[in-house]
Amino acid sequence: MKRGRGVPIGWDGSGFSSMRKVLIFTVIGFCVFCGLLVVESGLFGGSARQCGGCILLSMADDGGAEKTTDANDAVAEEKEPAKLTSALSFGADNAESKTIILGAADPNTEDPEWGYKFQLELSSRGAAIGKATFSDGDGKGFDNRDPDNPRPLVVFSPIKTEGGGEILSMANSNFVFDNHGLQLPLDRLHWKVAGVEKDGGGSESVKFEALIKVQDTNQPAMKLTKTYTIQPGSYLVDCSIVVENLLDNEETVHFKLQGPGGFGRESFRTDMRKVIAGYKKSGEIVGVRLDKNKLRKAGGDIKKRRLVEPSGGLLWAAAVNKYFAAILVPEPDTGRDYCDWITDQVGSYYDPDGESDSGDENISLDLTIGSKNLAAKGSADSSATYKFQLYVGPKDKSFFDKNEMYRRLGFVQTIDFIGCCCPASIIKPLAFGILAIMKAMYGFIGNYGVVIIILVFCVRLILHPITKKSQVSMSKMQKLAPKAEEIKKKYANNKAEMNKQMMALYREQGASPIMGFLPMMIQMPIWIALWSAVYASIDLRGARFLPFWITDLSMPDAAYIFPKVIVIPLIGWKIESLNLLPLMMGVAFYLQQKLMPKPASSSTNPQVAQQQKMMMIMMPLLFPLMLYKAPSGVNLYIMSSTFAGVIEQYVIRKHIREKEEADSQGVVATTMKTGGKLKKKKPKPFFKT
Repeated sequence: MKRGRGVPIGWDGSGFSSMRKVLIFTVIGFCVFCGLLVVESGLFGGSARQCGGCILLSMADDGGAEKTTDANDAVAEEKEPAKLTSALSFGADNAESKTIILGAADPNTEDPEWGYKFQLELSSRGAAIGKATFSDGDGKGFDNRDPDNPRPLVVFSPIKTEGGGEILSMANSNFVFDNHGLQLPLDRLHWKVAGVEKDGGGSESVKFEALIKVQDTNQPAMKLTKTYTIQPGSYLVDCSIVVENLLDNEETVHFKLQGPGGFGRESFRTDMRKVIAGYKKSGEIVGVRLDKNKLRKAGGDIKKRRLVEPSGGLLWAAAVNKYFAAILVPEPDTGRDYCDWITDQVGSYYDPDGESDSGDENISLDLTIGSKNLAAKGSADSSATYKFQLYVGPKDKSFFDKNEMYRRLGFVQTIDFIGCCCPASIIKPLAFGILAIMKAMYGFIGNYGVVIIILVFCVRLILHPITKKSQVSMSKMQKLAPKAEEIKKKYANNKAEMNKQMMALYREQGASPIMGFLPMMIQMPIWIALWSAVYASIDLRGARFLPFWITDLSMPDAAYIFPKVIVIPLIGWKIESLNLLPLMMGVAFYLQQKLMPKPASSSTNPQVAQQQKMMMIMMPLLFPLMLYKAPSGVNLYIMSSTFAGVIEQYVIRKHIREKEEADSQGVVATTMKTGGKLKKKKPKPFFKT
């Protein structure tokens, strides 16, 4: 291809048309992304049945027949005789069923840090945690967000299974005798409560014991002791499991531990529940995660449900929802900075009624503690101790950064942002920076709704020069459209000359098709980061904007709650309230579309004009529809940004009109640089030749 001087290769005279198509595809892509958020939110929830990811108690880890045992007996059954190395069988006596409560807010203390951050309801079945409830004295106000009946938030609870059973967090499940090919389902066994202790420092602890015996002789074989301890003012639970060999010969054992799970759905729209494992890899901390939908789709495929980073060392495993996390940290062996005695971590999905998105779905973690050789009783190595710390609390970066342990272990990996089309490496730092600014502003403003509005206007002001340059360039391209069409027709059979003449036209007028599009790409990561920060900030949970409206920025504004849920026919949408913010947003979108400069070719191309007309109609309808049930903090941000955009468009259009009037008189507007005198206009080339 012959090139004219200063003409880019491949410029065929329709450069702006190509850029316009890219812009249209970008807008369509963003709309598709928002649509996926709506689908993800469950607004279009169907009735497709999905088999729950229930964990069946297998009597062999190596593919033996699946069997279950009676909860009142808890006796291990043998595998195929050919695989046994001895004729032993093991059992354990069931103790009395008990529930132990650890922790509660101290109503007599004036210091919220002295009170317990949460209350644990412990069950003797599997020596597990049944419920964790944030205390009234935690100083954070973590309640259930029910305006009619506010109660302390139950952060996680028992998971219902398809067969009517329950899965409890931190329950010891299958205890396996590797030498004999036998295992006991200890999560079906009620452990003995050995004692509850309190010390002068305010800590509370409880100890559970399980004694495994040789079934035929009733001889003690293994003793398991499990202890939970909580401290006032801390979100950590200390847990230790001691396994002691009481036989006269060496035994190799391993067991499984139910990780944290049972989180409720905190997000009103998108279900952000997932399981995450933190690994140390090449000196950095990375997170491997599986959300609820991935676990559901994986079904019984354990490979797809594993949280694995082959070249990393395990630091912790967690179950999280939008605002809270339960992070289980195993204590590494001496001399190591990561744990190597947990050999497998698998996420599980549960759906008791088989109805997708009916509200009873849940997820959890299953951990495998690797095989350990225990010497004969009385020997130095006849027992093994496994220690854990369980963090139960908010996902708050500023809080994580203040604690050396949380910072060192990278708990911040549990915080996720909606990255859209931008990589997380760009969005995360921007979003965390915005969150820090919001916290600082809240310190002297005291209202997150006002903080969002001010922040949006500040960002608009900072980005105004870029936006202005973009709009001015689009206006110039619009004016050049008739001349550009003439050049295309005149040189339709000579592409090289067409390119040369088009670029000469753009140089003469100082216009660029790229400048109408590039500023939008520069601004996009900032707006996405701002969206993500507002959407994921736990500080907005329960935060008021006005006392009579928008009383919780993490929920829809609900100006009026309908006495009965309205179901839209055919599409099945459920509407519980009248939300004003999305409707106001539609008005703002319409005004912004009216003021937006039209594409350069819309005045000469009927097809483009029709597309522009459709955008004028669809945008004010589409976004309010998609965001009708979005958190009011997010909608307040979008509405504020859109109204700020309307004001900005008015200012820019006024500037363009004044500039056009000055150009028509052959002068440029007065500035400080020209000393307030009119100056003859000189064409400003787009680039130097």
